[in-house]
Amino acid sequence: MHVLRKSTPVILIAAAIALSGCASKNTTMSQEEFSTAMAQSSATADTLLEKGNREEAVKVLEDLAKKNPGRKDPWVRMARIHFDGENYAQAIVAAEEALQRDSADRTAKSIRAVGGLRVAAQSLADLRGDVELKGDARSDALGLAKVMRETLGEDILVPLEDKKKKPTAPVARPKPAPVGGQPASAQPPAAKQPASSGNPFGALK
Repeated sequence: MHVLRKSTPVILIAAAIALSGCASKNTTMSQEEFSTAMAQSSATADTLLEKGNREEAVKVLEDLAKKNPGRKDPWVRMARIHFDGENYAQAIVAAEEALQRDSADRTAKSIRAVGGLRVAAQSLADLRGDVELKGDARSDALGLAKVMRETLGEDILVPLEDKKKKPTAPVARPKPAPVGGQPASAQPPAAKQPASSGNPFGALK
């Protein structure tokens, strides 16, 4: 019993230290603290980029992003670093992370849009290498479409909904009525026949 009573304060102190450590890890930076940390991380990243250590520069910003999961700034900077290094796929991923935190960020939107265009252009260039090009735009387009159809399948290029759509029959328009108010289907009046008489040669007179 005496041993238990003596050890109880030690246990409580150790628990308090552990809880304080957990609390310190979960404590978020204030705006001023984050601005200072962001400036320091950006300066370190710039120094590493000048030395050609692009991966290390990105890692510095990743560490800051992990400590501040709700902040967009580290992700925007990472997106720019990836974009400048022509790593457009990673640039798009980092831009998406930034936009999840601020959907109105124009820098992230621009990097995502231009990066997507360059990935698409590179993909088309790779496909062009698999196609025998003849220089004619129509022939080249047909060749590219053939390669994509063979690679992705017809259902990807042409959705099923578009296949099910049938062309609608043209609606017949009524013919305009002729001038004078007579219906179009009216037949011209028949010529009057001479009155029959007993003399069959009367019409020749």
